[in-house]
Amino acid sequence: MQLVTEDNITDLAVERWATARDPRLAEVMTALVRHLHDFAREVRLTEAEWMAAVQWLTATGKISTEKREEFILASDVLGLSMLVVQMNHRLDPRATPATVLGPFHIEGSPELGYAEDMSEGLAGTPLFLHGRVSDLDGAPVAGAVLDVWQSDSEGFYESQLAEVDEARLRAKYTTGPDGGYCVRTIAPLGYSIPMDGPVGDLVGRTGISHFRPAHIHFLINVPGFEPLITHLFQEGAEYLDSDVVFGTKQELVTSFDQREPGATPDGGSLDVPWLESRYDFVLQRQG
Repeated sequence: MQLVTEDNITDLAVERWATARDPRLAEVMTALVRHLHDFAREVRLTEAEWMAAVQWLTATGKISTEKREEFILASDVLGLSMLVVQMNHRLDPRATPATVLGPFHIEGSPELGYAEDMSEGLAGTPLFLHGRVSDLDGAPVAGAVLDVWQSDSEGFYESQLAEVDEARLRAKYTTGPDGGYCVRTIAPLGYSIPMDGPVGDLVGRTGISHFRPAHIHFLINVPGFEPLITHLFQEGAEYLDSDVVFGTKQELVTSFDQREPGATPDGGSLDVPWLESRYDFVLQRQG
């Protein structure tokens, strides 16, 4: 009988998890065991701290729903989400860079036509965001689906509002033959991550800013191209240098230019001031 000691427990646990039938599972789990044990030894983890961590994970699971991904939020604020993005999307420097998905994406957004309004009359400054989608060589990418979502003028996403049960500030736009697209919405607001859950409680015990800069999310899927999950950030917005989820990249910062009442990019007009932003997405072909 091999007695377990503080000195041999890690080797014994690694040996057991190395029996996983899938080689990748064996690789991941044995590495996880080694790093977890090293972490516990490094910080001299107490039983009370271990139990607090277990309870925190339990609370994170309990608050998570199909509309609230608290574990994704935890990964985001720890910088793990952005690290995984960076490692798995080493794109050509000419391509639009990827960033985090975030916890508020919802499947099944409605399909809208060129410049149709996804804000549906919600309060806020009208914003027209338009440009084109191309490949690395500048050729237009027609039929690219841009899945777009954002917070409202008070910093809330649809999934955070219990009274909202229909699509709000999210839509899918498809590029035309020239790769052109036009999103009509309202200007987003920088906002705090949810602070009413386990992640917020943990962040609140630190000096970390819990705010994100103003941004709009994009998920672009085109057969034959690398999928792109990214944001566009408003130039000059607060918190660009302290984004709580580490998602800001200079290439994704774009100006929101003030326009007077009058003609808009879709050929129509507005009788109130509005904002215009131009941004061209560049996709990388697979393989």
